[in-house]
Amino acid sequence: MIDNEYKYRINNVIDHIEKNLGNDFLLNELAKISNFSKFHFSRIFQGITGETPFQLILRLRLEKAASLLIHGNDSISDIAYKCGFKSLPVFSKNFKSHFNESATSFRRKNSNLNKVNSTKDKAIETPSIYICNQTKLIKWKIDMKNNESIEIKELPNIPVVYLRHIGPYQGDAELFERLFSKLFAWAGPKGLLDSDNFQTAIVYHDDVNVADKSKLRTSVCLTAPENTKVDGEIGKMVLEKGKYVVSRFTVKADEFQKAWDWLMGKWFPTSGYQPDDRACFELYPEEPENGIFVVDICVPVRKL
Repeated sequence: MIDNEYKYRINNVIDHIEKNLGNDFLLNELAKISNFSKFHFSRIFQGITGETPFQLILRLRLEKAASLLIHGNDSISDIAYKCGFKSLPVFSKNFKSHFNESATSFRRKNSNLNKVNSTKDKAIETPSIYICNQTKLIKWKIDMKNNESIEIKELPNIPVVYLRHIGPYQGDAELFERLFSKLFAWAGPKGLLDSDNFQTAIVYHDDVNVADKSKLRTSVCLTAPENTKVDGEIGKMVLEKGKYVVSRFTVKADEFQKAWDWLMGKWFPTSGYQPDDRACFELYPEEPENGIFVVDICVPVRKL
């Protein structure tokens, strides 16, 4: 379908922007990635996303900065430059305009909220560290009943094909079922489901704590060879290699948020790590059974 081809091309542009958010962008460069004429690219982009390319770039930069203010310890000026702003005054003006408060106030308010949340359930917020003799990796002993293991791992590049959704998704099991069904219907005839080694994944491109819910981006994914040819609205990307905290949970459909809240609000403050700014994702090592999901929540990390 023509509509799906347009979405595929615009998704390629957004993926490029997301990977290079600290860089400068030229309209000609973005149009070239989309394979649309530079004279029509902006109108097509806005028609599909509801934003001009540079409105989207500014919003993603501000949302990334807000997420780093909540979860990291970098200075406000360092965060501003990391997110592509050339001066602190320009960043401060745009941040206040978007979030209706200063970056300093935003960080203080959300840091205090995290401290309040971290005082709850003390019995499960102080995991102890040990070294696994077999893997020689640092692991944590934890008491949360849904958590099976948690460790820091170096993950390789993971090539995937994906189908993207824009809009609210939290708690919508039927939405994910529809998306995966559509992805599998595309992948099946191409032999991508024939291997016993394929895995499914869900990538969360935006921080739900700061992003506009109507613009949240999530991609349901299937591992596939890097040279897989895609078409229509199916895209492909690579889940970036690097250091991640990989936390395995066994949960029901309505317990995913609880698992994420525990990892971000209980484990991270005691770990000596902070989230890095690559995308978070969930990997599913096995098929769900009787409404029970085994999931590896993977969050990129770096030392505090």
